Amino acid sequence: MTENKFIPETGILPLMKKRILLNQSAVLFDSPVTEHSLSTDWTLHHSEWQVKEGWLEGINRGNWPGMAILRQDFPGNVLVEFEAQTVLPSLHDINVMWNGEWLEKEDRRGIAYVAGLQGWWSGKVGIEKSEQYKFMVGTPLFSFEPGKIYRIMAGSIDGHCFIFADGQLLMEAMDPDPLDNQKYAKVGFEAYCSHIRIRQITIRQIAWEAVEMKYEPEF
Repeated sequence: MTENKFIPETGILPLMKKRILLNQSAVLFDSPVTEHSLSTDWTLHHSEWQVKEGWLEGINRGNWPGMAILRQDFPGNVLVEFEAQTVLPSLHDINVMWNGEWLEKEDRRGIAYVAGLQGWWSGKVGIEKSEQYKFMVGTPLFSFEPGKIYRIMAGSIDGHCFIFADGQLLMEAMDPDPLDNQKYAKVGFEAYCSHIRIRQITIRQIAWEAVEMKYEPEF
């Protein structure tokens, strides 16, 4: 079925009652990470990050968010697209944050949306809202391959959160209490007791339109 897949020729990402118009979604960030930009454009937290062979590589051996966060703010409905893989023997947790914040005085992540592959301690695709974690969804049904490079797209439209991998919609969920996406505007990546690599990062302001969904009789 194609209803839950991204077909690049169309530029359309399908969601429930919405479709994202990728070709009309303004690009806010589309720059390679270099050693210089990592030191000037990013902040690093509770983890080791370096640029290696064109990848932003993160190592975190602890059970906490080890983050690389862009200094630039990205308010509103945003989509984060990137390639990523785990670095063997690391087997899990490729995570991305948007509509987020880092609490400098407390030195920890505050409010944010986070989505990822092979996380949540038991190999799930998941989406969560920190810092209270009352909105948290996950599924173990995605067949993740450690070391494989995935093209990931994640983001939200007024609390309608989603994550795609290699064009396939893996999960969407509607937060009944959406974040203030004008106030919380940080984007970053998270290694959680994992060793991961990120590259080809693009951040877009989402253009979308409503879609009437209905069944046609099959009998």
